[in-house]
Amino acid sequence: MTDRARSLLDAGRSALASPRFTQALTEVAIVVALCMHAVRAFLGWPGALAVLAGLVVLAALSLAGQPERVEWRGILPLSLLALVGFMVASSFWSQYPIATFGSMPYMLAFAFLGLYIALVRDTIQIVRGVGNALRFVLVVSFALEILSGIIIDTPLHFIGITGNLAVGGPVEGLAGTRNYFAFLGGLAALSFWIEYRTRSVPRGLTIFSLVLAAGTIVFARSPVTGVVLAAVLAAGLVLVLLRRLPAERRPAVQSVLLISAIVATTLGWLFRQQLLALAGATADVTIRTSVWADLEKFIGQYPAQGWGWLGAWREDRYPFLVVRDAVGRQPESALNAYVDATLQLGFIGLGLLLVALGLAFVRAWLVATERRSTVHVWPALVLVLLATTSMTESYLLVEGGFMLFVIAALVAARERSWRGRLRG
Repeated sequence: MTDRARSLLDAGRSALASPRFTQALTEVAIVVALCMHAVRAFLGWPGALAVLAGLVVLAALSLAGQPERVEWRGILPLSLLALVGFMVASSFWSQYPIATFGSMPYMLAFAFLGLYIALVRDTIQIVRGVGNALRFVLVVSFALEILSGIIIDTPLHFIGITGNLAVGGPVEGLAGTRNYFAFLGGLAALSFWIEYRTRSVPRGLTIFSLVLAAGTIVFARSPVTGVVLAAVLAAGLVLVLLRRLPAERRPAVQSVLLISAIVATTLGWLFRQQLLALAGATADVTIRTSVWADLEKFIGQYPAQGWGWLGAWREDRYPFLVVRDAVGRQPESALNAYVDATLQLGFIGLGLLLVALGLAFVRAWLVATERRSTVHVWPALVLVLLATTSMTESYLLVEGGFMLFVIAALVAARERSWRGRLRG
């Protein structure tokens, strides 16, 4: 290799490993992951896959260019690795092997992007990256809603916008559905609040961002958002209380809270239909319960290992093509991440998911109560948001939701890993 070629290679490596490039790649990856529906709407599947592949290549090159700054030994959660490994292993018994093999690179791409972000950015940088990405997504979403609902008064069907802004919603933005748009609004409100508490953005931008997030939640008019936001708010208030307690009193209070959380979670699952009805989502409850009831017979056919991993449903594959909700429509998911995991990965896969999610939450919760900076609250509350949303949607298992799960789990493990302590 000539000196000129070597110098060009070194310059390229330095550019890909620079903080500015890492920040830009992080924010672009988050936008793409959270808005894959919009990317597919504008570019089609070939274009969307090309964008995703390009991000993975750039992330790999950026990671390779900064080995001295990246430490991942001992922080990759074994529970998360076991879950991903079981997803991959399901290819061997899948009832739709070609579709499963095709879904693997797609799932692993989002997992790798989450890994990259967690490794090269610290927690406050991740929060800032998510905040900047969501500001862009929500601003563009409302711009399109204003165009569709007020200026031209015509739905933008290709992207899923019905143009209902002028009548108060529901609106969908770049998310494609009102429930997912409300989920993005909840994630945005959480991230913007952390930005406010850490004073990491100007006050004026913080106020604008919080108003934007609130507007998203209000105009989305999602029937299930109230329950989810109540759970996140309750968890946030408990964390505030714990962080103010003396360190010697926290273990006893944590034990009581753990038992209470287990009881509350169990009751919430048993009475999920009543809770949704209480939130004013009676019609939504009927649709969801009809889907869950329809899936019971399919889960019973392969209860241990499931039908095979697919992630997002393929409507041309059995059994998904014969599933119908209460009004005869073909759903795009099981409308519950835990039911979806059981269908695709069986009760073994569901157990692995619950263990990975539970351990990640315990680590994140302990870090949030022990560390002084408010920024450490973010991973724990993101996991609460994902876990509670998973009672009514399957976002946790696909695209941006799965990437957020990987990020939060890795950030928590980085701060509190038993293997890291052994190595230290």
